[in-house]
Parts: sequence; structure tokens; C-alpha cells
Amino acid sequence: MEQKWLTWAKEIQGIAQTGLTYAKDVYDIERYEALRELSVDILANYTFESKERIRLSFAGEGGYSTPKVDVRGVIFREGKILLVREKLDGNWALPGGWADIGLSASEVVVKEICEESGFQAEAVRLLAVLDKKFHNHPPEPYHVYKMFILCKIVGGEAAEGVETSEVDFFAEDELPELSVERNTAEQLRTMFQFLNDPQKPVILD
Repeated sequence: MEQKWLTWAKEIQGIAQTGLTYAKDVYDIERYEALRELSVDILANYTFESKERIRLSFAGEGGYSTPKVDVRGVIFREGKILLVREKLDGNWALPGGWADIGLSASEVVVKEICEESGFQAEAVRLLAVLDKKFHNHPPEPYHVYKMFILCKIVGGEAAEGVETSEVDFFAEDELPELSVERNTAEQLRTMFQFLNDPQKPVILD
């Protein structure tokens, strides 16, 4: 479970962002701006980020506040799972990333797999929709839903991408050091359950 200070900061920021979107009264606008600044203060106090950076990345969005969506592709070959090494932290993750405006979840995952692993893939079915706050990820300012989609390779070959340096397949008992911001060992073990039980129902937090 995520830490309370982070939950509060996200909720305050969400209230402020939505309020600033619809508020007309100047006094209400001032109150929502004060709430947004309070959320920035909380994050600045508990992290090593500057207030300026937090305002840009966390408190700079407009419109109704909604969760972000992270889409991950799950591909098995000969009992092993496809992972890519992230250049950013040097650790391994399922290929994937933020959902793009204008693309369906299936289109996003196919695009991400190609860009990060070199493989051409086809989306097969949804395996899980997980709320990041319920899993052992490092703290982050966004509220994130993670979608895991089973895919199959239909072409291409292993190749590094702009954001990845290696591509490989790993057995469940031979997992490398993972990029836990992107996926946890528990989540990958859950994905292997779908390999062992193809009839396993979709998981929803």
C-alpha cells in the first residue's frame, strides 16, 4: 500500500485540478490554487524534487483529474517471458509505457513491443488491470492503472530500442533485477499463472 502522505498529496492535487477546471468564482479559484500549492509542498517535503519540477510534472496539468494508464505487453516463448532492459535504470521490465491519445490499448501495446524489443506482435487478450497503489512500487506522484495484455509474436526479431539496451526471455525462477517502477516480481509471477492456466480470469484490483 502506498504511503499516506503520497495518497493525500494526490487527492489534494486531484481536487485542486478539477476545481480549477470548473470554478468561476475568484475566491474559489484562489482556494483551489492554495490546495494545489499544498500538494506541491507535501511532495517537496517528502522527496528530493524541487518545487519547480513538481509543479511542472505533477501540478501543471489541467482538466478533470483522472488516473494515468500504463500498458504492458506479456509474451511467452518456450515457457519464458519477454523482458527488455531499460536504459534509464539498467533493470528489466515488460515492454510497454504510457497509453497514447488516439490509440487503443491493443494498438499501444503492439507499438511499444515493437519499439522496445524489435518484435512485431498481436494483442490476444487482457490479463489484468492493476492499481499501482496496491502493489510494491516506489512512490510516485501519479495515480496509475496498469494494464497487462497477453500478446503473441508474429514477426520481427530481437533488437534494442531508443529506451532499451537488451531483449531476452526469462524463466519464472530466473528473473533478472527488475525495474520495480514498471513491474514487480509479484506481478511477473502473476503473469506466469496465466501461462500455466490459460483459463484464468482477468484480474481487477
